[in-house]
Amino acid sequence: MNWRAIRAIITKDLQVALRSKAVVLPMVIVPLIVVLVLPAVIALAPAALETAGTRLPTDDLDDLAELVARAPAGLQQELAEYDLTQAAIVLALTYLFAPFYLIIPLMVSSVIAADSFAGEKERKTLEALLYSPTSDTELLVAKLLAAWFPGLAVGIGSFVLYGGVANLAAWPVVGRVFFPNPMWLVLAFWVGPAMAALGLGATVLVSARVNTFQEAYQAGSLVVLPVIVLLVGQVSGLFYLHIGFVLVLGVVLWLIAGLLLWFGARTLRRNELLARL
Repeated sequence: MNWRAIRAIITKDLQVALRSKAVVLPMVIVPLIVVLVLPAVIALAPAALETAGTRLPTDDLDDLAELVARAPAGLQQELAEYDLTQAAIVLALTYLFAPFYLIIPLMVSSVIAADSFAGEKERKTLEALLYSPTSDTELLVAKLLAAWFPGLAVGIGSFVLYGGVANLAAWPVVGRVFFPNPMWLVLAFWVGPAMAALGLGATVLVSARVNTFQEAYQAGSLVVLPVIVLLVGQVSGLFYLHIGFVLVLGVVLWLIAGLLLWFGARTLRRNELLARL
C-alpha cells in the first residue's frame, strides 16, 4: 500500500475542507455550544441565583429532587455525598449531558466525509482523482482516514475542554473536581471514535448516490437518532449511562459502523463512480 499517496490525499482533502465555511462553521459552533455554553450555564446558574439573592422555586426544587431520586441505586450512592443542588449539577454534567458530547465526533467526521466524497463530485474534481495512480483500496483508505482522524481529534479535545469548563464553572457550588469519572473515559476513548466511524460510514454510503455536499451531509445526519434516544432515555429515567452500558454501546456502534463502511466501500468502486459522473 502506497502510504505516501494516502498521506497526500489526506492532506489535500483536509486543506480543501478547512477552506470551506460550510465545513468549518459546524465544526466550530457545535463543539463550542456543547463544551462551553451548556456546562457553563448549568454549573453557574445556582451560583448566579445565590449572588442575586434568589432561590429556586419550590416546584423546581421538587423537580431536582425527583430527578435525583429516579437515578439507580449505584448512582444515588455516588450522589449521596452532595446536597441537592450539587447532586443535580453533577448528575446533569456527568450523565444527562453525556449524549450531547457524542454529537461532536459524529458531526465532524460526517461533515468532512460529505465534503470529501460528494464535495469532490460537486467541484468536478473527482474524475481527476479517480484517474490518479492509486488503487481503489488506497483511495478509499485515504478518504476514510481524512474524515475519521479529525472526528477523533476534535472529540478528544472537546472532552478535555468540557472537563475543564465543567469543573471550573461548578467549583463555586460543588467545591471539588468531579469530572471525569471512569464512564466518561470509556465514552471519550471508546464510544466517541465509534460514533465518528458511524457518521463516516453513513455518509460514505449515501455519498455514492448523491451529487452535492449538502445532500450527503443531510442524509448522513440521520445517524444522530441514537444520540436522541440516549438523551431521552436518561432524562425520562428509563436508563442511565454506566461503564457496562457504555462498553456494550461502543461494541454495537463499531459493528454498525463496520457494516455501513463495508456496504459503502462496495458502492465506491472506481468503475462505478466513473460511470455515474
